[in-house]
Amino acid sequence: MEPNAKIYIAGHRGLVGSALMRNLQGRGYTHLITRTHAELDLTRQAAVEAFFAEEKPDYVFLAAAKVGGIHANNEYPAEFIRDNLAIQTNVIHAAYKNKVKRLLFLGSSCIYPKLAPQPMKEEHLLTGPLEPTNRPYALAKIAGIEMCWSYNRQYKTRYLAVMPTNLYGPGDNYHPQNAHVIPALIRRFHEAKLANAPSVTVWGTGTPRREFMYSEDMADACVYLMNLPDAQFVPLLGQDHNDGLPPLMNIGVGDDLSIRELAETVKAVVDYRGAIEFDASKPDGTPRKLMDVGRLNAIGWEASTPMKNGLAIAYSDFIAGDG
Repeated sequence: MEPNAKIYIAGHRGLVGSALMRNLQGRGYTHLITRTHAELDLTRQAAVEAFFAEEKPDYVFLAAAKVGGIHANNEYPAEFIRDNLAIQTNVIHAAYKNKVKRLLFLGSSCIYPKLAPQPMKEEHLLTGPLEPTNRPYALAKIAGIEMCWSYNRQYKTRYLAVMPTNLYGPGDNYHPQNAHVIPALIRRFHEAKLANAPSVTVWGTGTPRREFMYSEDMADACVYLMNLPDAQFVPLLGQDHNDGLPPLMNIGVGDDLSIRELAETVKAVVDYRGAIEFDASKPDGTPRKLMDVGRLNAIGWEASTPMKNGLAIAYSDFIAGDG
């Protein structure tokens, strides 16, 4: 991406988008285009097309999405499939119509089958049933990958989908019910510490294993990919066929830990002195979700932030924002 390029970050206030903003600003990019939801509702096709026609961005990071944890996915399935399909359809098509040079579509590791082989490779997409609790969200993201692939083949666009593993970091959502597991645990342990509560209850058995990535590392990987020379970038896009790998790249750290180990780590970072109890009546979700990041590592990028360091920064961010 040229230093003076016009770069649109859709969803710049979220965990992913804000990390992308910080990374791009740190690299000296100054022509960053943003809109809040109040300024531009990405589910409205006419508004999105008018915005692209006016701004004419050179590059797009599509990080805007309706997101949430198990509870939110169970409670609002219609919103999760409807809003995400609308957002990505409107933005991807407007990018094509306005000749965007490259677009990076951000998805989620939940696109892979519930019982996918571990670690999950890009070729495992659509090889088995999805985890039911987040199927509406996952199907929307799979449709986004297929849309990028279809536009690349038909129109020779340069759209790449990246699937980050579970993320945490500054700007996360700490909502008591709708948060993902790490911000939810940070809030619970912090509130228990303030209340001198004897224990904290964690959903599930504690046995599922999860991979977690610091959001600043994820952003660095995304910008690295968008800056790849054509000789490396174009072969990732599936422009010539529909029988090989889709334009898909896993972004992760390559190792995981159990929810019990995660809870103990968050407990230590927050300095909570009580006990941890597990509520086995609550759903565990997918037994294991570990990304194979061999393709990403092979083109020269690896994660660098140890989990305890990232969690300490995330907790400081939570404290600074008063939760």
